Amino acid sequence: MAKALPNPIKPARGLEEMDAFVVQRANEVLERQSKRRGLRRLTPFLGPAFIAAIAYIDPGNFATNIAGGAQFGYMLLWVVLVANLMAMLIQTLSAKLGIATGKNLPETIRSHFRSRAAVYFYWVQAEVVAMATDLAEFLGAALAFQLLLGIPLFWGAVLAAITTFGLLSLQRYGFRPLEAAIAVFIAVIALCYVIEIILAKPFGAELVRGLFVPTFKGTESVLLAAGILGATVMPHVIYLHSSLTQDRINVTGEKRKRLLKFTRIDVLIAMGIAGFINMAMLAMAAATFYYTGRQDIAEIETAYQTLTPLLGPLAATAFAVSLLASGLSSSAVGTMAGQIIMQGFVNFQIPLWLRRTITMLPAFVVILMGVEPTRALVLSQVVLSFGIPFALIPLLVYTSDRKLMGELVNSRLTKIAGWIIVTLIVGLNMFLLYQVFMGAIKSS
Repeated sequence: MAKALPNPIKPARGLEEMDAFVVQRANEVLERQSKRRGLRRLTPFLGPAFIAAIAYIDPGNFATNIAGGAQFGYMLLWVVLVANLMAMLIQTLSAKLGIATGKNLPETIRSHFRSRAAVYFYWVQAEVVAMATDLAEFLGAALAFQLLLGIPLFWGAVLAAITTFGLLSLQRYGFRPLEAAIAVFIAVIALCYVIEIILAKPFGAELVRGLFVPTFKGTESVLLAAGILGATVMPHVIYLHSSLTQDRINVTGEKRKRLLKFTRIDVLIAMGIAGFINMAMLAMAAATFYYTGRQDIAEIETAYQTLTPLLGPLAATAFAVSLLASGLSSSAVGTMAGQIIMQGFVNFQIPLWLRRTITMLPAFVVILMGVEPTRALVLSQVVLSFGIPFALIPLLVYTSDRKLMGELVNSRLTKIAGWIIVTLIVGLNMFLLYQVFMGAIKSS
């Protein structure tokens, strides 16, 4: 068997000083030798889940959350809550696989599949899904530059390209600088939505009811709920998260169990923030559009233009800045995921700058063709739907295998919850695909 290539998210010459410091502090905590308490004790373990979490607040989420709030008010807030809880479990399983096996999910699939053709099929579908996801994220960043600077979408895309190249270049300095940068982007998005909440004032009994009482109103609300839930799971970050933990902190025995405990906290915090942002998006759209008679708002550009007369220029600017931070960071993460997918499935790497260039080309083609950005975002989610079962099912199967996972194997309760989530998400995505294709047939 060919020797595995080094993990592309790690510096080629070993850990840099910042990385080494983080690992040292983490080992001190795991060996119960650290005198640090509270957040300082937790800090060395935070990071991987934040990189994964950015995919859950990408521009595709902007589109579905705004549509959900504008059309149905607070009614679908509970869907966002449920989706976030499911995402927490899935990302925990992905991180756990990397910790327990020292392999990421693509590498694990490759080692268990005997058929080379099956492995290549897995690789191709995963790459297509990653590229479709990156298309949506890159377009979101380009659109944000257009809204903020008043420039053509093409030049917004050029600025997005330059910025993401710069963001990805942080990888040469180790894992910590990139984790910190992504965390800053998430903080910016969260701050923007705190501002939106203050301005929109989405409070009251209806919000509480929407958050905790499952309700639907007609077929369209069911379809939109399916879209929110179905878009929850991002296949590329399931693959990626396992690689972020596989050799970040290498421990065995009881220390591995303690590492998993801190990893769960990392996921809880990062995904909790992502959940707040998604719920804030929907609540803002409900308070601003639904309750002012603007239920027709369905596109990101229209939402931005409508915010100024309704809430003022600060709200519109915060919206565009959050979209920009979301698009830039999630696009960079999508490129990282593509690299992991290639390395894991076929044991091959290309320079990261080349991958970034290749994955940008579909976005430029879409822009030059004049395709409406929000429509492109929606269509990319359809492509993404095809890849969900291929990531979710192996993840649950492998993390439930005691020979593979050892003492970190899934509990019976985790298995039951996992299969319920897999069945629900796969079923919803199949339903969405059916609706899309039937709609296409009827319109043709």
